[in-house]
Amino acid sequence: MKLKTRLIISFCIILFVPLLLGSVVLMGLRLVQEAESDNFTYIDSFGNVENSIQLLAHYSGINYAEVDAWVTENKERATDPEELAAFNDKVKKVGSSYLIVRRDNEIVFDGSGQYQTIFSSRLPAYGEHEGTEKILMYQEDNQPALLRQIDFEDGAGRKCTAFLVTTGEETIPETRKLMFDIMFSVTIILVITAVILIGWTYRGIVPRLRKLVTATDAIRAGNLDQSIEDGGTDEISDLFLAFEDMRKHLQATAKEKMQNEEEQRQLIRNIAHDLKTPITAVKGYAEGILDGVAKTPEKEEQYLKTICAKANEMNNLINELSLYAKIDTNRIPYNFQRINVKNYFMDCSEEIGADLSIQGVEFSYYNYVDDSVEIVADPEQLERVIHNIVGNSVKYRGDVPPVINLRVKDVGDFIQVEIEDNSKGISQQDLPHIFERMFRADASRNSKVGGSGIGLSIVKKIIEDHGGSIWATSKENVGTVMYFVLRKYEEARDV
Repeated sequence: MKLKTRLIISFCIILFVPLLLGSVVLMGLRLVQEAESDNFTYIDSFGNVENSIQLLAHYSGINYAEVDAWVTENKERATDPEELAAFNDKVKKVGSSYLIVRRDNEIVFDGSGQYQTIFSSRLPAYGEHEGTEKILMYQEDNQPALLRQIDFEDGAGRKCTAFLVTTGEETIPETRKLMFDIMFSVTIILVITAVILIGWTYRGIVPRLRKLVTATDAIRAGNLDQSIEDGGTDEISDLFLAFEDMRKHLQATAKEKMQNEEEQRQLIRNIAHDLKTPITAVKGYAEGILDGVAKTPEKEEQYLKTICAKANEMNNLINELSLYAKIDTNRIPYNFQRINVKNYFMDCSEEIGADLSIQGVEFSYYNYVDDSVEIVADPEQLERVIHNIVGNSVKYRGDVPPVINLRVKDVGDFIQVEIEDNSKGISQQDLPHIFERMFRADASRNSKVGGSGIGLSIVKKIIEDHGGSIWATSKENVGTVMYFVLRKYEEARDV
């Protein structure tokens, strides 16, 4: 259940249920009071009379029937103080009632005792309110009293009246206690209702929030593997989902950061190793010249060429490292321009062929595109791609004399460049990973192979930035073929 719905239900229950129950109770009391009030003749102000009138009327009605029957059967004795005193004691047992008997205009008996409630001067005249239809209400000393009148004649034919007075001496405290009990019960009901609603809301919200707090503490402590799930559909469940997505994102970011840091460390180790070898060679050959080991001009020229080659090797490593840093921040400087495919790859093959010839590598170039075919590319970066691929072929040469073939083909909207060698090849297990950064199929490090492990990742990045794609096929101890395609340039045509 959504939190908004839960709060609305709780609010409605707390607000409307007590109002509804209170309204029903008040309406019932009002109906009862109105029904009873039809039988009252008000001869005095209510003042602070409380809703105990119905109770007084009830007790008064019980005693009235008994008093009326006694007076009817004992008219001759009904004015005898002793008889009246005995009967008055019996009447007092029910609802704080007592008798007042008047003969002619003289009070012959007053059973009120020391607490006189109705003054004789306020009693109605003979025959004025006789019977059960009318009940007189009095208010004396803030205490209500109900009066019922029974007229009769004694044995001498004198007009007598018996008044049954029912006071609130006992009923009002009982009524107040009843009201207190009602208020106490209502309070208890409200408290229980509130406790139930609070518990219902608490169980639906607080334990889940504590679960979130626990997960937050785990993340703060560096534990990103603790999954948090809820499975609900409310707002807190949405918060759980958002928190879980955040955790997964942080986990992926942390893993990526750790991987990048490991790649950085591996790169530093590779570069340090690869720089150490040519530096050692440069130092050794330079010392050989200085110490006079190269005694002939031919020997000295050979030493100098070796030093130059090693210096170029170090320069290539530094350039590769610099380009890697630019790739890592997507800041490779490109200078795109229209290039004639045939002329560009012809020039490139001549330069590569000359270098490979010195290293004893057989190189062949084949062009299968028309003279007019053009592409849009950065000449410098595209040359870097070709040099890196060819360099890898030379670096991982096999035991047979090395052979490298460069082919350029027309494949519809693209040109396809193929660089084939007869190197020792790449295993099928390693082939899907060769374009990943820091991956080296030959894990053993030696001065002959070397390499930073980022060359082919740079190649892949450059080709993809040109809008092309690159892939490879290989067989161990047979050779490898690198393929990449670039889209042809076409003039815009008017439709």
